[in-house]
Amino acid sequence: MSQMLALLLLTAILFIGDAVSIRTKAWIPSVFVSAVLFIIGYWTFFPKDIVEIAGIPSVVVTMAIFLLITNMGTMLSLKELKKQWKTIIIALAGISGAAVLLLTIGTMIFGNEAMIVAVPPLVGGIVSALIMSEGAQVAGLTSLSVFAIVIYVVQGFVGYPLTSIMLKREGKNYLKKYRNGEITVEASTEEPEAAKERELKLFKKLPEKYNTNFFKFFRLSVVAYLAYLASVLVEPMVTIHPYVLCLLFGVIAASIGFLEPRVLEKANGFGFTIMVLLLFIFDGLKDATPNMLLEILGLLIGTIIIGMIGMYIFSWIMGKVLKVSKEMAYAVSLTALYGFPADYIITNEVVESMTSDEKERAALLGHMLPPMLVGGFITVTIVSVILAGTFVTFLQ
Repeated sequence: MSQMLALLLLTAILFIGDAVSIRTKAWIPSVFVSAVLFIIGYWTFFPKDIVEIAGIPSVVVTMAIFLLITNMGTMLSLKELKKQWKTIIIALAGISGAAVLLLTIGTMIFGNEAMIVAVPPLVGGIVSALIMSEGAQVAGLTSLSVFAIVIYVVQGFVGYPLTSIMLKREGKNYLKKYRNGEITVEASTEEPEAAKERELKLFKKLPEKYNTNFFKFFRLSVVAYLAYLASVLVEPMVTIHPYVLCLLFGVIAASIGFLEPRVLEKANGFGFTIMVLLLFIFDGLKDATPNMLLEILGLLIGTIIIGMIGMYIFSWIMGKVLKVSKEMAYAVSLTALYGFPADYIITNEVVESMTSDEKERAALLGHMLPPMLVGGFITVTIVSVILAGTFVTFLQ
């Protein structure tokens, strides 16, 4: 197969996934559609190394991960995190609940290695799925390497409807109080502070024309390299995965004004980076034989059920302590299964379905949207990277 035909086929699959997701308003996740098409391709006429043929070897993927995680760090704002402290605690509690039950009950049923691989992709995003899949592959656990990808691919089917149900219950209760006059203040529906611009302090005097895409890539690479260097320097004392430090260094670099928020997007590199990661993740499905998928089916269902129960129990307890309804607490925790933009889409669709009054919509969005966005952002960035970076060391 020629390189350009391979690239054509792979990008076509990603587009079809996106198109189905858009058509179904994200109820059928794009990653699920793409994964199914990849498996069909591998079982029919795809060469096993089609992703590498298309021009995406593992070294390119490693570069993309370093840049992407550092970019994630630039999006964090301490101001917004302080404002939504209850949301953060509840989200962390929900993730802890899933992890605790999986590492106890799940381990007794499915074994230690399976649960170590399962936790980060279940409560994290694309990066955690990739880290655990690669870690399992290096450790010689081929079926668990595939499992890490499959659990990331299908978890949205559980997360979307559960979140919608919780938000509808929360919205119904909130709307009742609003209509009865018990709630009079309409909260802002603006995006979290994390998404807003922050000043590029260290380059105030630099004319904007010199802040080219390559200068943005250069500064991003500097921060990513420093993170890698730090992980090497602390190695004799403690093992810290460089991806975890990339996130931390990204936060610091944005705070001191060395990097702007979402610098990778502003350098027009975000879309390509995500494409590289997705293709490499789906590359892990080349080893997924029909028998293997049948073997991990029970593990997949069991992991999701146990994880969801743990998430509900812990978020309910923490919600009770912080005086947040169990519905809102569970919805915030569930953002770990999909993150942005699905959290934004689901919340808006629920609000649209509940009322046609603009003031009521504004009140509902102001109440539910900020915690949903912050919850999804925290779980899929900080927690996802730290968990995967920690858990993958247990497989070595």
